[in-house]
Amino acid sequence: MKLLEIHSLAKRAAGGGGLRAVLRKAYGVYRREGIAGVMHKLVWLRAGAPGIIGRDDYVDWVRRYDQVDDATRDAIRQHIAGFNRLPLISVVMPVYNPKPEWFAAAIDSVRGQLYPHWELCIADDVSTDPAVRQLIERYMSEDRRIKAVFREENGHISAASNSALALATGEWVALLDHDDLLPEHALYHVANVIEQNPSVRMIYSDEDKIDESGVRHDPYFKCAWNPDLFYSHNMFSHLGVYERALMNEVGGFRVGYEGSQDYDLALRCSERTDVAAIHHIPHVLYHWRVHSRSTAFSSDAKPYAAVAGERALNEHFERRGVDCKVEYIGYGYRARYALPATQPLVSLIVPTRNAAQLVRQCISSIFEKTTYANYEVILIDNGSDDPEALRYFESIAGDPRIRVLRDDRPFNYSALINAAVEHANGELIALLNNDIEVISPDWLSEMVALALQPDVGAVGAKLLYPDDTIQHAGLVLGILGVAGNAHKHLPRAARGYFGRAGLINAFSAVTAACLVVRTSIYREVGGLNEKDLAIAYNDVDFCLRVGEAGYRNVWTPFAELYHHESATRGRDDDPVRKARFDREFEYMKRRWEDRLEHDPFYSPNLTLARDDFGLAWPPRVEVPA
Repeated sequence: MKLLEIHSLAKRAAGGGGLRAVLRKAYGVYRREGIAGVMHKLVWLRAGAPGIIGRDDYVDWVRRYDQVDDATRDAIRQHIAGFNRLPLISVVMPVYNPKPEWFAAAIDSVRGQLYPHWELCIADDVSTDPAVRQLIERYMSEDRRIKAVFREENGHISAASNSALALATGEWVALLDHDDLLPEHALYHVANVIEQNPSVRMIYSDEDKIDESGVRHDPYFKCAWNPDLFYSHNMFSHLGVYERALMNEVGGFRVGYEGSQDYDLALRCSERTDVAAIHHIPHVLYHWRVHSRSTAFSSDAKPYAAVAGERALNEHFERRGVDCKVEYIGYGYRARYALPATQPLVSLIVPTRNAAQLVRQCISSIFEKTTYANYEVILIDNGSDDPEALRYFESIAGDPRIRVLRDDRPFNYSALINAAVEHANGELIALLNNDIEVISPDWLSEMVALALQPDVGAVGAKLLYPDDTIQHAGLVLGILGVAGNAHKHLPRAARGYFGRAGLINAFSAVTAACLVVRTSIYREVGGLNEKDLAIAYNDVDFCLRVGEAGYRNVWTPFAELYHHESATRGRDDDPVRKARFDREFEYMKRRWEDRLEHDPFYSPNLTLARDDFGLAWPPRVEVPA
């Protein structure tokens, strides 16, 4: 590696923090993930830090699209004047020895809110810096909406947060750390959600980070409520806002979960909240201060936080009666759902035409590598005429694990799969392309365990090109007009945008190149649409109908397979195939127009022009006022 390249990687790793920051981050990665983690980080940086929005781009984006001017302020104030409800929002702030100027800036950011119906509830946890108490007392004398309690004994953040919460009289509680910032329109957006959604109980927003020089960077543009992503990392904070009655129901913050006390709180509150009562605001309403001691700087800054988060998640699943063990994996959490003592039968359906070498590789990799024992393979021979393929089919016909079904109809993927399902004996079905090759021995165990969860529909896998770059990590609606693969062409080890290429999370759709679903759900939604979507988009349409039926479609990175993509389908640029594709494209646009424009598992602040989670220029969000 050349010296110039090393210098470039170091700058990228430091994020403006200098050599000391590089070494501190490298040591943190080593402690969490060992030398393999350090090597992954170097590969990621060398690839251009995929999944990270560049600082300069974001500064320009903020300048263009995230400014509040005088006209906007006036419009917001007029909008507030027309609200039927003006809920009091209690901003809860635990305090311990903050840098005075950052602490003052945090308080000023609350005082500067365009929505005036707030109170700031501060609990000082016996700060040793006398300037902290002086600042609090001065602000209390200047603004009656600010109140404080000075604890007599240091109890850490959970106890201090409860002391601040005890001061709250508002209907709603917003959480703010002592050195972070709220933009001036933050509480307005919260109040507007409450005005528009009377049944809402939990509200969260997008967030970004702000460095010691005041530059905003690293925005986290979130999706709508995504339980699987929430179990992988705390997507709720920040800004996290709760109905105070809900916080009282769960008993506030729990001592012993310091560092992940807000994660534990969100988990317990979610247990008592209907999904429809959890609302996401697609605006950056929280600026998380980055400094050497903050968890915003590095997840290793507070290693105890990861341990507390792991415990909070495991207890959450215990309370829900779900047999699942969660472990911290260095950059998030992995939920491992238990399989039943008696493994259900899975019917693996593999359509093919000729392609003896590919299908042999596919079937052999299943037989030789798959550790899940209870499965059957249904190989659909769609009119093969190649002697080598026919000999191969004949050679495996006597294997009790596989059945070869001949179906000579003109190629209609949806019809072939629907017909095969009628022959399937499995409690679950797994759709596999003939150009799939197993990598992870436990791929089927992982997918089946997820698919058996009552609220989960289709489960997708991490598919790789032969060069070990990502082919499929979930589908994002609207990209390329209908749907595109998330994080396509990223390195195999890349974690993607805020971990979404390396963590279990829900998407609107996953590809049928490798898809597991309960047979009952497949039949409930009517299978694949063989009338309108013979070849293209049938998996997207199927997953959207599964979602309409009330299930989540989940993608896991812990089931890895190679995909030698569409190696036997032929070209789509001949006139007949192109006409068919155009018809199916137009069908999807008509049938799912609104969903294609508003994917709840993606952000309107992110682009539909590419599949790299880059910024949208302009964003597809509306300002309520």
